[in-house]
Amino acid sequence: MKLQDMREKTVEELNDIVVGFKKQLFEYRLQKSMGKLEDTSLIAKTRHYISQAKTVINEKMACAK
Repeated sequence: MKLQDMREKTVEELNDIVVGFKKQLFEYRLQKSMGKLEDTSLIAKTRHYISQAKTVINEKMACAK
């Protein structure tokens, strides 16, 4: 998901996205531990998306105050 797309969403939608990414990250970690994850860069990419979404949430919360 692109950063511009994230900025167009509401805080509630972004929170749902973060939860989805965290579930995906958990699945990737399980697959890695079992040796089934071929592209281990997915873990880092997912962590990056989580941090981007949280940053946008914080930006929106700061503007709301």
